[in-house]
Amino acid sequence: MTDDKEGLATLDLTAVELDDLLGLFIGILSEKAWQYMGIRLAPGRSEVEKDMAKAKSAIDCVAFLTEKIAPSLSSDDDRRLRSMVTDLQLNYVKQA
Repeated sequence: MTDDKEGLATLDLTAVELDDLLGLFIGILSEKAWQYMGIRLAPGRSEVEKDMAKAKSAIDCVAFLTEKIAPSLSSDDDRRLRSMVTDLQLNYVKQA
């Protein structure tokens, strides 16, 4: 981490290990999927944004990244991520 001109800490993402980056991307994409399904309110918004095409893309990416990261996860973490993917997919079907 380094400090920029205003004293805020910044992180060089190129220095982060691949599995940690994949985990970060999974978290971000899953949150965006919930927001695009209209289930969660995006930060700074007063209304939900429903865009099922974007939700599907985010869910598909989460599922793909979960498969890629699975070999390096503990069985508990693997089960937790697969459960999250299933929850996203089931909620997508309910919202579509």
